[in-house]
Amino acid sequence: MKKKNSKRGKLIIVSAPSGSGKSTIVQWLMKEHPELKLSFSISCTSRAPRGQEQDGVEYFFLTPDEFRAKIERDEFLEFEEVYHDRFYGTLKEQVERQRRAGQNVVFDVDVKGGINIKKHYGDEALSLFIQPPSVEELRRRLVGRATDSPEAIEERLAKAEYEMTFAPQFDRILVNDVLEVAEAEALDIVGTFVNN
Repeated sequence: MKKKNSKRGKLIIVSAPSGSGKSTIVQWLMKEHPELKLSFSISCTSRAPRGQEQDGVEYFFLTPDEFRAKIERDEFLEFEEVYHDRFYGTLKEQVERQRRAGQNVVFDVDVKGGINIKKHYGDEALSLFIQPPSVEELRRRLVGRATDSPEAIEERLAKAEYEMTFAPQFDRILVNDVLEVAEAEALDIVGTFVNN
């Protein structure tokens, strides 16, 4: 007799301090390794669409009141009010819909969101923490990006130091020192998880 859940997708949680290379590694896995059947979790937000963003593609766009109603009904795996009336969150039902479709759902989330999702799913999810080799290297990367003011960089570094204290709560820690090495390690970790 076949197991009922044999075709359900798996869950991969990826968290990291800003500038650690998380998005670069996740995008590489998704683009270069279609055999992994990775698909982003589509989150909700109460902000307005930007540019060419479409509802149900990049995000589900909700009003702040619609978002609050879903919070009241406990429909989110995790959510955060980043600024007043600016919410982001992951709907439980959307994740299940993607899993039923056989997709391995990737959560590209902040550290606290990653810990909350892992608590909810336990062994059904792999939590991966990507960190820079050092805070000094992270500073060099953020300065090199030339997208933030010196004050914003210092804020990001302070937040990164705090977030790195949560790394032991993740299943695996991947240090992104050399990008190609980190990508290969991520492929090994994620590939082993989705194929077991």
